[in-house]
Amino acid sequence: MAGEQVPAARRVLAVLRLLASSARPVAASTIARQLDLPRSSTYHLLTAMAEDGFVTYLPEDRLWGLGVTSFEIGSAYLRQQPLERLARPLLVRLVDRVGEIVQLGVLHGPETLYLLKDQPRHHATLVTDVGVRMPAYLTASGRAMLTHLPPAQLRALIPPGDLVNRTGAGPRSFRELRRMLADDARRGWAIEDGHVTEGFASIAACAFDHVGRPAAAITVTFRRDARPEAEWPEIAARVRESSAELTRRLSGHAPDPAP
Repeated sequence: MAGEQVPAARRVLAVLRLLASSARPVAASTIARQLDLPRSSTYHLLTAMAEDGFVTYLPEDRLWGLGVTSFEIGSAYLRQQPLERLARPLLVRLVDRVGEIVQLGVLHGPETLYLLKDQPRHHATLVTDVGVRMPAYLTASGRAMLTHLPPAQLRALIPPGDLVNRTGAGPRSFRELRRMLADDARRGWAIEDGHVTEGFASIAACAFDHVGRPAAAITVTFRRDARPEAEWPEIAARVRESSAELTRRLSGHAPDPAP
Protein backbone atom coordinates (compact mmCIF):
# COMPACT_ATOMS: atom_id res chain seq x y z
CA MET A 1 0.00 0.00 0.00
CA ALA A 2 2.84 2.38 0.91
CA GLY A 3 4.51 1.68 -2.42
CA GLU A 4 1.35 2.83 -4.21
CA GLN A 5 0.96 5.96 -2.09
CA VAL A 6 4.50 7.33 -2.44
CA PRO A 7 4.36 7.82 -6.24
CA ALA A 8 0.96 9.48 -5.84
CA ALA A 9 2.39 11.80 -3.20
CA ARG A 10 5.28 12.65 -5.49
CA ARG A 11 2.85 13.52 -8.29
CA VAL A 12 0.94 15.84 -5.94
CA LEU A 13 4.16 17.57 -4.91
CA ALA A 14 5.25 17.86 -8.54
CA VAL A 15 1.95 19.58 -9.44
CA LEU A 16 2.33 22.01 -6.53
CA ARG A 17 5.92 22.85 -7.51
CA LEU A 18 4.90 23.41 -11.11
CA LEU A 19 2.02 25.73 -10.19
CA ALA A 20 4.18 27.58 -7.65
CA SER A 21 6.87 28.21 -10.26
CA SER A 22 4.41 29.55 -12.82
CA ALA A 23 3.56 33.25 -12.99
CA ARG A 24 -0.07 32.45 -13.92
CA PRO A 25 -2.55 29.54 -13.78
CA VAL A 26 -1.81 26.56 -16.03
CA ALA A 27 -3.90 24.32 -18.28
CA ALA A 28 -4.32 20.68 -17.27
CA SER A 29 -2.87 19.59 -20.62
CA THR A 30 0.28 21.63 -19.88
CA ILE A 31 0.60 20.04 -16.43
CA ALA A 32 0.25 16.58 -17.95
CA ARG A 33 2.82 17.31 -20.65
CA GLN A 34 5.43 18.93 -18.40
CA LEU A 35 5.15 16.24 -15.73
CA ASP A 36 4.83 13.39 -18.23
CA LEU A 37 1.53 12.21 -16.76
CA PRO A 38 -1.43 10.57 -18.52
CA ARG A 39 -4.05 13.22 -19.22
CA SER A 40 -6.85 11.27 -17.53
CA SER A 41 -4.74 10.73 -14.40
CA THR A 42 -3.89 14.44 -14.34
CA TYR A 43 -7.58 15.42 -14.29
CA HIS A 44 -8.34 12.92 -11.50
CA LEU A 45 -5.35 14.20 -9.50
CA LEU A 46 -6.32 17.85 -9.91
CA THR A 47 -9.92 17.14 -8.94
CA ALA A 48 -8.82 15.39 -5.75
CA MET A 49 -6.41 18.23 -4.89
CA ALA A 50 -9.15 20.80 -5.51
CA GLU A 51 -11.48 19.02 -3.04
CA ASP A 52 -8.92 19.71 -0.29
CA GLY A 53 -8.21 23.25 -1.46
CA PHE A 54 -4.65 22.70 -2.68
CA VAL A 55 -5.55 23.80 -6.21
CA THR A 56 -8.44 25.72 -7.69
CA TYR A 57 -10.05 25.54 -11.14
CA LEU A 58 -10.83 28.72 -13.10
CA PRO A 59 -13.72 27.62 -15.34
CA GLU A 60 -13.83 30.73 -17.56
CA ASP A 61 -10.16 30.31 -18.46
CA ARG A 62 -10.03 26.50 -18.16
CA LEU A 63 -6.87 26.84 -16.07
CA TRP A 64 -5.63 25.56 -12.73
CA GLY A 65 -3.90 27.56 -10.00
CA LEU A 66 -2.86 27.18 -6.39
CA GLY A 67 -5.69 27.00 -3.86
CA VAL A 68 -6.25 28.58 -0.47
CA THR A 69 -4.82 25.57 1.38
CA SER A 70 -1.50 26.05 -0.38
CA PHE A 71 -1.59 29.70 0.67
CA GLU A 72 -2.28 28.72 4.27
CA ILE A 73 0.67 26.33 4.28
CA GLY A 74 2.93 29.04 2.88
CA SER A 75 1.73 31.49 5.52
CA ALA A 76 2.39 28.94 8.26
CA TYR A 77 5.91 28.49 6.94
CA LEU A 78 6.53 32.21 7.32
CA ARG A 79 4.98 32.32 10.80
CA GLN A 80 7.38 29.64 12.01
CA GLN A 81 10.37 31.87 11.10
CA PRO A 82 12.32 29.01 9.48
CA LEU A 83 15.08 31.26 8.18
CA GLU A 84 15.95 32.57 11.63
CA ARG A 85 15.69 29.11 13.21
CA LEU A 86 17.92 27.54 10.58
CA ALA A 87 20.47 30.35 10.67
CA ARG A 88 20.81 30.94 14.41
CA PRO A 89 23.06 27.91 15.18
CA LEU A 90 25.28 28.86 12.26
CA LEU A 91 25.73 32.39 13.59
CA VAL A 92 26.59 31.10 17.07
CA ARG A 93 29.17 28.74 15.58
CA LEU A 94 30.66 31.48 13.42
CA VAL A 95 31.03 33.81 16.42
CA ASP A 96 33.00 31.07 18.18
CA ARG A 97 35.25 30.64 15.14
CA VAL A 98 36.02 34.28 14.33
CA GLY A 99 35.41 36.04 17.66
CA GLU A 100 33.55 38.93 16.01
CA ILE A 101 30.00 40.27 15.59
CA VAL A 102 27.91 38.14 13.20
CA GLN A 103 24.56 39.13 11.67
CA LEU A 104 21.90 37.77 9.35
CA GLY A 105 20.28 40.19 6.88
CA VAL A 106 17.71 40.00 4.13
CA LEU A 107 16.71 42.33 1.33
CA HIS A 108 13.61 44.38 2.13
CA GLY A 109 13.05 46.37 -1.05
CA PRO A 110 16.14 48.56 -1.52
CA GLU A 111 17.22 48.05 2.11
CA THR A 112 19.01 45.50 4.22
CA LEU A 113 16.88 44.34 7.15
CA TYR A 114 18.79 42.69 10.01
CA LEU A 115 17.01 39.66 11.49
CA LEU A 116 19.61 38.12 13.80
CA LYS A 117 22.76 39.17 15.62
CA ASP A 118 25.25 37.32 17.79
CA GLN A 119 28.51 38.52 19.26
CA PRO A 120 31.15 37.82 21.89
CA ARG A 121 30.71 39.47 25.27
CA HIS A 122 31.89 43.04 25.79
CA HIS A 123 31.90 43.83 22.07
CA ALA A 124 31.08 47.27 20.72
CA THR A 125 27.45 48.00 19.81
CA LEU A 126 26.72 48.60 16.13
CA VAL A 127 24.09 50.76 14.49
CA THR A 128 23.08 47.72 12.42
CA ASP A 129 21.15 45.96 15.19
CA VAL A 130 18.24 43.53 14.84
CA GLY A 131 15.28 45.24 13.17
CA VAL A 132 17.39 48.08 11.77
CA ARG A 133 17.21 48.84 8.04
CA MET A 134 20.03 50.34 6.01
CA PRO A 135 20.42 51.13 2.29
CA ALA A 136 21.43 47.79 0.81
CA TYR A 137 24.18 49.31 -1.34
CA LEU A 138 26.00 50.58 1.80
CA THR A 139 26.12 47.24 3.66
CA ALA A 140 28.23 44.20 2.91
CA SER A 141 25.21 41.92 3.36
CA GLY A 142 23.12 44.05 1.03
CA ARG A 143 25.79 44.07 -1.68
CA ALA A 144 26.31 40.32 -1.30
CA MET A 145 22.65 39.89 -2.25
CA LEU A 146 22.42 42.70 -4.83
CA THR A 147 25.30 41.07 -6.72
CA HIS A 148 23.03 38.15 -7.63
CA LEU A 149 19.98 40.12 -8.81
CA PRO A 150 19.12 40.45 -12.52
CA PRO A 151 20.21 43.85 -13.89
CA ALA A 152 16.62 45.03 -14.42
CA GLN A 153 15.66 44.22 -10.83
CA LEU A 154 18.79 45.90 -9.51
CA ARG A 155 18.01 49.08 -11.45
CA ALA A 156 14.41 49.01 -10.20
CA LEU A 157 15.54 48.76 -6.57
CA ILE A 158 18.31 51.38 -6.56
CA PRO A 159 17.07 54.95 -7.08
CA PRO A 160 18.58 57.04 -9.87
CA GLY A 161 20.80 59.99 -9.08
CA ASP A 162 23.20 60.44 -6.20
CA LEU A 163 23.12 57.70 -3.58
CA VAL A 164 22.76 58.47 0.14
CA ASN A 165 26.11 58.36 1.88
CA ARG A 166 26.86 58.06 5.62
CA THR A 167 30.64 58.40 5.91
CA GLY A 168 31.80 59.51 2.46
CA ALA A 169 33.21 56.05 1.70
CA GLY A 170 30.21 54.39 0.03
CA PRO A 171 29.21 54.31 -3.65
CA ARG A 172 27.98 57.68 -4.92
CA SER A 173 26.19 56.58 -8.09
CA PHE A 174 24.54 53.58 -9.67
CA ARG A 175 27.48 53.21 -12.05
CA GLU A 176 29.96 53.12 -9.17
CA LEU A 177 27.76 50.59 -7.37
CA ARG A 178 27.74 48.36 -10.45
CA ARG A 179 31.55 48.38 -10.49
CA MET A 180 31.64 47.43 -6.81
CA LEU A 181 29.15 44.62 -7.35
CA ALA A 182 31.23 43.30 -10.23
CA ASP A 183 34.25 43.19 -7.91
CA ASP A 184 32.17 41.40 -5.27
CA ALA A 185 31.04 38.83 -7.83
CA ARG A 186 34.58 38.09 -8.96
CA ARG A 187 35.79 37.83 -5.36
CA GLY A 188 32.89 35.67 -4.18
CA TRP A 189 32.17 37.84 -1.12
CA ALA A 190 31.35 41.47 -0.36
CA ILE A 191 33.42 43.86 1.74
CA GLU A 192 32.19 47.09 3.28
CA ASP A 193 35.01 49.22 4.64
CA GLY A 194 33.77 52.13 6.72
CA HIS A 195 30.65 52.72 4.61
CA VAL A 196 28.29 52.37 7.58
CA THR A 197 30.47 53.22 10.60
CA GLU A 198 33.92 54.72 10.47
CA GLY A 199 36.60 52.38 11.74
CA PHE A 200 34.52 49.21 11.17
CA ALA A 201 34.56 46.82 8.22
CA SER A 202 32.22 43.96 7.29
CA ILE A 203 32.50 40.86 5.14
CA ALA A 204 29.39 39.10 3.85
CA ALA A 205 28.37 36.17 1.68
CA CYS A 206 24.99 35.28 0.22
CA ALA A 207 22.77 32.27 0.91
CA PHE A 208 20.31 31.15 -1.78
CA ASP A 209 16.81 29.69 -1.94
CA HIS A 210 15.50 26.70 -3.91
CA VAL A 211 15.51 28.58 -7.23
CA GLY A 212 18.93 30.19 -6.79
CA ARG A 213 17.73 33.62 -5.66
CA PRO A 214 19.32 35.54 -2.78
CA ALA A 215 17.58 34.45 0.43
CA ALA A 216 19.79 36.12 3.04
CA ALA A 217 23.37 37.09 3.79
CA ILE A 218 25.64 36.34 6.72
CA THR A 219 28.00 39.13 7.80
CA VAL A 220 31.01 39.40 10.09
CA THR A 221 31.78 42.93 11.35
CA PHE A 222 35.02 43.93 13.07
CA ARG A 223 37.18 46.89 14.02
CA ARG A 224 39.40 47.63 11.08
CA ASP A 225 42.46 48.35 13.22
CA ALA A 226 42.13 44.94 14.89
CA ARG A 227 41.99 42.92 11.66
CA PRO A 228 44.66 43.69 9.02
CA GLU A 229 43.56 43.17 5.41
CA ALA A 230 45.77 40.09 5.15
CA GLU A 231 43.28 38.33 7.47
CA TRP A 232 40.17 39.27 5.49
CA PRO A 233 40.24 36.34 3.01
CA GLU A 234 40.38 33.89 5.92
CA ILE A 235 37.37 35.56 7.55
CA ALA A 236 35.61 35.53 4.19
CA ALA A 237 36.21 31.79 3.86
CA ARG A 238 34.50 31.21 7.20
CA VAL A 239 31.57 33.41 6.21
CA ARG A 240 31.18 31.63 2.87
CA GLU A 241 31.17 28.25 4.62
CA SER A 242 28.35 29.40 6.90
CA SER A 243 26.36 30.87 4.00
CA ALA A 244 26.80 27.67 1.99
CA GLU A 245 25.54 25.65 4.95
CA LEU A 246 22.50 27.95 5.26
CA THR A 247 21.83 27.44 1.55
CA ARG A 248 21.87 23.67 2.10
CA ARG A 249 19.54 24.01 5.10
CA LEU A 250 17.13 26.01 2.94
CA SER A 251 17.27 23.28 0.26
CA GLY A 252 18.68 25.98 -2.00
CA HIS A 253 21.44 26.17 -4.54
CA ALA A 254 23.79 28.83 -5.82
CA PRO A 255 22.90 30.20 -9.27
CA ASP A 256 24.91 29.23 -12.29
CA PRO A 257 27.80 31.64 -12.94
CA ALA A 258 27.00 34.43 -15.41
CA PRO A 259 28.64 33.91 -18.82
